Amino acid sequence: MSRLRVAVVGSGPSGFYAISALNKACPDALVDIVERLPTPFGLIRAGVAPDHQTTKNVIRAYARTAEQAGVTYFGNVELGRDISLDELRGLYDAVILAVGAPADKVLNIPGIDLPGVHGSAEFVGWYNGHPDHRTLNPDLDVSTAVVIGNGNVAIDVARVLVKSPSEMADSDLPAAVADVIHASPIRDVYVAGRRGPADAKFTTVELKEMLGLEEAVSLIDHASLPETVPEDLEGRDRRVREKNLLTLARFEEEGDPAALDGKKRVHFAFYANPVEVRGEDRVTGVLFETTCATEDGKIAGTGTFFEVPCGLIVTAIGYRSRSFEGVPFDHRTGALLNTDGRISGNLFTVGWAKRGPSGVIGSSKRDGDRVAEMILSDWQASDGGETAGRAGLQALLEERNVPFVDYEDWRRIDAAEIDRAQETGAPREKFLSVEEMLAVLEPTTR
Repeated sequence: MSRLRVAVVGSGPSGFYAISALNKACPDALVDIVERLPTPFGLIRAGVAPDHQTTKNVIRAYARTAEQAGVTYFGNVELGRDISLDELRGLYDAVILAVGAPADKVLNIPGIDLPGVHGSAEFVGWYNGHPDHRTLNPDLDVSTAVVIGNGNVAIDVARVLVKSPSEMADSDLPAAVADVIHASPIRDVYVAGRRGPADAKFTTVELKEMLGLEEAVSLIDHASLPETVPEDLEGRDRRVREKNLLTLARFEEEGDPAALDGKKRVHFAFYANPVEVRGEDRVTGVLFETTCATEDGKIAGTGTFFEVPCGLIVTAIGYRSRSFEGVPFDHRTGALLNTDGRISGNLFTVGWAKRGPSGVIGSSKRDGDRVAEMILSDWQASDGGETAGRAGLQALLEERNVPFVDYEDWRRIDAAEIDRAQETGAPREKFLSVEEMLAVLEPTTR
């Protein structure tokens, strides 16, 4: 009987969980990773904050998966540019789109297109050294920044903007980015959201990080903190929110000059709904409407407005997946239309591309298990015909002179990045462009 052949498009967490599940369900399966960048690991490399190196250690587990005998890596291969989805589906028994959610949800308010406003996807991509965002060049020559959002990404952005050079020394923040951030005159960062403290999506660990910063102090209006979380919450959700409120209560009181001591200030502003970005040639401020919680748990405007003058805005209100020609897209959730992970026929999806941007890194494991189960069931019920798989893909790429990168090539890029950081003590100094990455491989690149 022929061997199961599967292509996984995307090499982030959801892709690797799917590969691991396939290998467990069918140890003889041949699984090929198709990744548009030379570098694997998706948001672990380019989305997790550069000072969260412990979180990035999950890469070790993904690397073990990539090194298994039945797995092959095709980096620097872009779906739609180098090979079509129809071609890929014809070469494999199944194709899994594990492409994540790389685009920002748009905050649709007046002035949002002014220079000085950035979505968190591009801003985080910039300070993480993602090739797509290396030319972003945000203007940080400002005194005040506003981060709109009440989740971990918002805290990441605020923390990276105010951490000292010594606090970031053991991160993989690119040197060119570090030069810009550490030279910035930013003194105030506002983290603002339309809901209250009990509804914020922060994790307690991220909140606690804001308590011990060398050069910054976190501030909150203690009067905005409720005594308890909503009564309808139970279990883990309730415990997390209770811990968050206890942590927020340890922040300094907003407006207390004695708490500042010349430090930078991170202001946590709740019940603040952004309604307009102010400015003409560039952003000069954000107009907020004060909100309140209604009896049914919804948020309503109060008709009271206030403005925060600023020169930089980063919106961190969520992400959207990318669309592909011929693949239905759910504009409401920002995900690919699917039924329990199946898009149609032999085309599947997992992770944020399947269910929208929700959950933590490990949340995609269940998606991988389910899709692997469906793919194996389909294959066992098929006529047993053999697909071209890896050999067919490689032949097409070579015919089209696509300089694809295999896993050994990635190892060489990885080693070069680590070597570049030897003098600084950082874990690595990333290459910021695909061209720089491929130059490491010359003349062996195909």
